[in-house]
Amino acid sequence: MRILVLGGGGREHAIVKALARSPRRPELFCAPGNPGIALEAACLPETDPTDVPAVVRAAADHAIDLVVVGPEAPLVAGVVDALEAAGIPAFGPTRDAARLEGSKTFAKQAMDEVGIPTGSFAVLRDRDEALREIASASFPVVLKADGLAAGKGVLICPTEAEAREAVEVFFTERRFGETEVVLEEFLEGEELSLLALCDGEVAIPLAPAQDYKRIGDGDTGPNTGGMGSYSPVPTVGDADLAELSATVHQPIVDLMARRGHPFHGVLYAGLMMTASGPKVLEYNTRFGDPETQAVLPRLRSDLVDLLSAACRPGGLAALREADPAGRAVEFSPEWAVTVVLASAGYPASSSKGDLIEGLRDAADSAEVVHAGTAERDGEIYTAGGRVLNLTGLGPDAAAARQRAYDAAEAIRFDGKQMRSDIAERAVRRSE
Repeated sequence: MRILVLGGGGREHAIVKALARSPRRPELFCAPGNPGIALEAACLPETDPTDVPAVVRAAADHAIDLVVVGPEAPLVAGVVDALEAAGIPAFGPTRDAARLEGSKTFAKQAMDEVGIPTGSFAVLRDRDEALREIASASFPVVLKADGLAAGKGVLICPTEAEAREAVEVFFTERRFGETEVVLEEFLEGEELSLLALCDGEVAIPLAPAQDYKRIGDGDTGPNTGGMGSYSPVPTVGDADLAELSATVHQPIVDLMARRGHPFHGVLYAGLMMTASGPKVLEYNTRFGDPETQAVLPRLRSDLVDLLSAACRPGGLAALREADPAGRAVEFSPEWAVTVVLASAGYPASSSKGDLIEGLRDAADSAEVVHAGTAERDGEIYTAGGRVLNLTGLGPDAAAARQRAYDAAEAIRFDGKQMRSDIAERAVRRSE
């Protein structure tokens, strides 16, 4: 089987690694890929994942049997629609179904329609309307860019003055290019990431994870694409998992099917576990990053089988029915802790071209995943943003965390940023 993974970040490297573990031994390609992925797949650096015709050509030229879409932008651009029209199976939602991530307004309205618990919200369409809403709001509030913003288009505003500044960022500076902004109730509690594989009819949850969005220890500083994650989450047992997925995933899958846009792929629910119960913060329509780096290393099931089944209506349900234990997905009891190393200046800016040392030493302790790297003359350099992910595995949270941080400490490059508190809470809870 020949599989093409679209993307070139840490999530895609983790997907490639998981596909390479399949007993089916697929031949792997990645577009554009990165230096780490190139060790395990044939990279197509000239193919831009958001260039839909180029992706279709590359898939046809390399006789690809399945395309796995990593990032959100190609999904919103309609790459799955084009591949399916060309007769090439693709794992991921169509453009219409991907609006669950491509538009915060669409997602909140969908949640409202089917009664999914979420924070109250208002849609702001211009500066004047935004200022009027803020004048009568209860603080803190959250302002979110309606469209894609790589995890950075969320501004938490504790005061009215800060909310007014955020309005200027969105509507005057047009920093994220949006035409709409969603004003949301601020929710307090612990965040939880719950991903589910969907075949257009059913949603089957994967192992839960917890990620860390802020750049600094103690959840301080601006939002990022994610600075670390861990799995499992001890507060979410198997019964909780099934109930949560039935509450936050299945109603959306049913809604999209009724609308004529069946959802195939990964439906990611970002949850806040509040004192009054779980509430959905957002939906993503692809594997999370860096949650994937902590979830997939624990996967015992064959990822090739799972992704192929999700492309067919009823495919995942058939896998579940064929399993004597009634499960379609099985995970190791091991813990996985992922620590992200970011370049200097991230997320406000991003340093590039810094020599990376210690990669071989890091691999002795943890799984090394390349996220933002470049190769030159046999050396590996930073390429900006989040640079590397180090995932430690162990029998408990403490052991996995230690291995991840041992690997992180072995890596050296100028301006290296990392949080020192990833999975700290999980370790304390298990003591």
